Amino acid sequence: MKKRLILFGIGAAAEVAHYYFTHDSSYEIVCFTVDAEYIKEDTFCGLPVVPFVKIQELYPPHENSFFVAMGYNKLNTARKEKYNAARNLGYTLASYISSRANVMTDRIGDNCFLLEDNTIQPFTIIGNNVTLWSGNHIGHHSIIEDHVFIASHVVVSGHVTIGEQTFIGVNATLRDGICIGARCVIGAGALLLANAEPEGVYLGTASERSKVPSTRLRSI
Repeated sequence: MKKRLILFGIGAAAEVAHYYFTHDSSYEIVCFTVDAEYIKEDTFCGLPVVPFVKIQELYPPHENSFFVAMGYNKLNTARKEKYNAARNLGYTLASYISSRANVMTDRIGDNCFLLEDNTIQPFTIIGNNVTLWSGNHIGHHSIIEDHVFIASHVVVSGHVTIGEQTFIGVNATLRDGICIGARCVIGAGALLLANAEPEGVYLGTASERSKVPSTRLRSI
């Protein structure tokens, strides 16, 4: 018998979470919940949408687990707030770890969302409420603190510490042994070779349009 699960959210992140939990977990999703002012329809993905203020009454914590299915809005603050709110109501926060991920650590917190093709090496510690989108490399002895969001194809080398609420964009690379402070933004394609102070913003270099139009390229 599958365990019952409530999903917080009715956006794209919640729809993706619904797919993964439904097709690759031991959980059965029973409803969605959001704050009442965001409810436009009574159902989402064919399931009821319940105001968050009523969720404890209608779907009590002793019968249901909870997952906050949100992205990195406000530098992960919105997801952090709902994570704390659900815990304060007494819910057990579920994690999703893809069966197609290569995970060599058991030190993974709750409300984590680890998608396919992630490689997580031994002695890594992953905190609570962490999202690892698909295809990342997390090196040995690294620490990812709470409420972090890492997009796809990021390389985190060994012995790296990533502070809470940090966002790391696609294809970023972090060299070994460095520390990333809390609430940093590491942009897509960025390369970090040294420590990053808290609340730092590090952007990769975007490609510029060539002065030569594509119609004049002879080799393509």
